[in-house]
Amino acid sequence: MSIFNNNCPVPFDQQPLNEYLSLKNSCLFSWSMSDVKKFILGLLFIFVFVSTVISFFLIHFTYSSNIIDLFILNFLFSNIFVFLVFIRIYLGWSYIMKRLLSATIFYEESGWYDGQIWVKTSEYLMQDRLIGLYQVMPFLVRIKFTSLIIFFNIFLSYLLYYFF
Repeated sequence: MSIFNNNCPVPFDQQPLNEYLSLKNSCLFSWSMSDVKKFILGLLFIFVFVSTVISFFLIHFTYSSNIIDLFILNFLFSNIFVFLVFIRIYLGWSYIMKRLLSATIFYEESGWYDGQIWVKTSEYLMQDRLIGLYQVMPFLVRIKFTSLIIFFNIFLSYLLYYFF
């Protein structure tokens, strides 16, 4: 479904639709666009995997005898890591969303020194905005909501560690 028309001066890899398609096909970003069940299972897999790795290092490299402190620290660091992953996902999709909704596209022909601005035709603008609003926006909302929940978990685990 990639496009490359002669009336578009933007290089193939810098066209917003092609950027969207390449991001959609990458592993991490395609997972964020999957259905709710796969999304939650992937989130749990990342959390459990990171939690296991962090707990291994916490148990082997600390000499704390309080298992509850280790559990809370493990939960805190795992949530921080998952939150950073979601920040990366959000930044990638929001960049694509901005380029899809924008009426002008900044692009570089051969290097950083020769940037150009192309004004989208009405056909490109309508197509890109429809894709942005109906394909990307729902997943941006999902990512924001999930990030908010993870941030709340970080806050709670910090409070638990501080007061416990």
